[in-house]
Amino acid sequence: MITRYCSVARIRLFILPTMFLSLVLCGTRLNAQDKFDNIQRGNAIQMLHGVRDTVLKEYYDPTFHGQDMKARFKAAEDRIQKVQHLDGALGAIADALSDLDDSHTFFLPPSRPMSIRYGYRYAMVGDACFVTAVKFDTDAAKKLKPGDQILTMEGYRPTRDLLWQLRYFFGVLSPRTSLHLTVRHVDGSQEFLAVNAEVQQLTRVTDMTDEEIYSRYIHELMNLDHAAWSKYKEYGDALIIWKTTDFVWDRDKLLRMLGKVGNHQALILDLRGNPGGMVDVLRDFVGGLFDHDVTIATRVGRKENLKPVEAKTRGSHAFTGKLIVLVDSQSASAAELFARVVQLEHRGVVLGDRSAGAVMEAKDHDFQMGSDVQIFYGLELTEANLIMSDGKSLEHTGVTPDQIILPTAADLAAGRDPVLAKAAQLAGYDKLDPVAAGKLFPPVWAVGTTVVSVSE
Repeated sequence: MITRYCSVARIRLFILPTMFLSLVLCGTRLNAQDKFDNIQRGNAIQMLHGVRDTVLKEYYDPTFHGQDMKARFKAAEDRIQKVQHLDGALGAIADALSDLDDSHTFFLPPSRPMSIRYGYRYAMVGDACFVTAVKFDTDAAKKLKPGDQILTMEGYRPTRDLLWQLRYFFGVLSPRTSLHLTVRHVDGSQEFLAVNAEVQQLTRVTDMTDEEIYSRYIHELMNLDHAAWSKYKEYGDALIIWKTTDFVWDRDKLLRMLGKVGNHQALILDLRGNPGGMVDVLRDFVGGLFDHDVTIATRVGRKENLKPVEAKTRGSHAFTGKLIVLVDSQSASAAELFARVVQLEHRGVVLGDRSAGAVMEAKDHDFQMGSDVQIFYGLELTEANLIMSDGKSLEHTGVTPDQIILPTAADLAAGRDPVLAKAAQLAGYDKLDPVAAGKLFPPVWAVGTTVVSVSE
């Protein structure tokens, strides 16, 4: 699959994992047996050089956190000269960036002419990794259920530090037709499983010229099987619950939604699973939910006199009612910034699990090579660290909720949502119990070009 990135630079607060995991390739790779010839090797080296030159010139920290990046890129080139397959070459490029330990600096390889969906979602809940949703009519549906704890993935124990690397490796660098898992079922039994993925052939060329398509592409790479959507539920004028899965919004639609919110006494903004998005969208969220101008963060980067990230209030049109924000381990970047601003400005209450701790400001760089046949690849590169008004960065730290509330394995299995139920109680609405809360926003899956919502 050839992907053309938008030529206009995008400044984004959107999380993808950065660190390449040096895994033994023990699963079934796609194209694992394809011949890796000198032309492909030369292409890989050219990709490495494109990444190298951009990082050395534009990375926000000219000291590279004390890393000798020139030496790392030289080692990566030596490694590419020796590998015998494409995965190894792509891994060498990604690995060159690993010691930067930067959530928003990562390599996007040329994508493949197929979609790989594993058919289940998983996330850290506290310090354990659980299956959170399973897609109907898949191999995963025969073997997994929400509430199953993933003890190992291809032999590696998922942790908060490692999980994003696993997603990146199996979703971007080395997708495969099946993943081997060790799971502990809700009944306590333990099982080793090979869960087969859905494989779908795609068109050879995808033109990505707007943020919505780009966002979907990112989720596709990460095998999140995510469909961009926003839903809400109103309870008279007393309460509105608004779940949004990213900060990639058409501005007119967002302002209309903020206007709807203003008709209620309380808002529960559900940012669980929200990986972030655009800086301008974050500004609009803050401006629509605060009655005063807010400095969200100060930019610190290679360039001097960077302007702070500021949001102008919508004044009399801003929502001034009670605000409760929900986050979890997959709430990242712009979602984390919003939640932390709510805390620092004493605007509302944050509930749920500690957020991802992946908060930088980045710019995408698109590259192409070849003449008759063009190959497109990309680099997301941090341009600034973001320092909050308390003088701290959220990178690697995340947002600790005012009240930590974690669903249990039994809650996940039964579809209960104790976090949302507690939020409704704090908002003054005591008729939403965990069972009813769990039914409000059932899993959404992309099936071909159709988005379906399924209650399981």
